[in-house]
Amino acid sequence: MKRELIRLNRLPLFAAFRDDMSTMLDDFLDTKSPGRGWNPDIDIVETDNNIIVKAELPGVDPKEIDISILNDTLTIKGEKKEEKEDSSKSYHRVERSYGRFTRTINLPKHVKRDEIEAKEHKGVLEITLPKMENAETKKITVK
Repeated sequence: MKRELIRLNRLPLFAAFRDDMSTMLDDFLDTKSPGRGWNPDIDIVETDNNIIVKAELPGVDPKEIDISILNDTLTIKGEKKEEKEDSSKSYHRVERSYGRFTRTINLPKHVKRDEIEAKEHKGVLEITLPKMENAETKKITVK
């Protein structure tokens, strides 16, 4: 008598179960899943005169963004509000993230606080931080 092994993942019931378990595990481990908050991706670029921080904030109202600087640390806080879901729709997948976020960035140089500018364009926040001129080192002789 010849025996054949049946692969469980080829049976529709087990394949659906495997997919559901995989999705559940991905949602559990994913820090960007709804209800867990999220952190926007950022780029930090240094030019001759400025430090430029760009943060991807699609769907975030600029009025919901709080930018502060303390010593050489820049903090960006805000919230992406969840859209109201239509209960008559049957969602197959929800991957967009919502919630509060905080990004804290240690700046590589001292900046001119009075000249910092922030603007938002197409979901990207750009903060321009003018660098302080390099202070000259004063040599002190020991007497």
